[in-house]
Amino acid sequence: QVGLVESGGGLVQAGGSLRLSCEASGNIFSINALGWYRQAPGKQRELVATITNAGTTNYANSVKGRFTISRSNAATTVYLQMNSLKPEDTAVYYCNAEYYSDVSTFEQSWGQGTQVTVSS
Repeated sequence: QVGLVESGGGLVQAGGSLRLSCEASGNIFSINALGWYRQAPGKQRELVATITNAGTTNYANSVKGRFTISRSNAATTVYLQMNSLKPEDTAVYYCNAEYYSDVSTFEQSWGQGTQVTVSS
């Protein structure tokens, strides 16, 4: 199993910025994609942004132009730069990794979540 350690959440005023980080470690043969999801109180978990091993990115419409996902050269750390934050961005943000633990075993791991609170 792969462990994901997130950091960077916190409290920020509307219009401010935060940067989330997530480092993957463990039994990794290759990483297929890394991503960020979020879950607000009373709502379902939703995709925020993903980045594939090839560097292809995908964003939720609600964050396009404000959030940027990137990864380290080793592709085991993923970042989420969040600018122009809005109160509706308040949620627990979860890191996700899709990876192969060996040549044929596809797995998925989730981080423990980090709280992002945007005050108006």
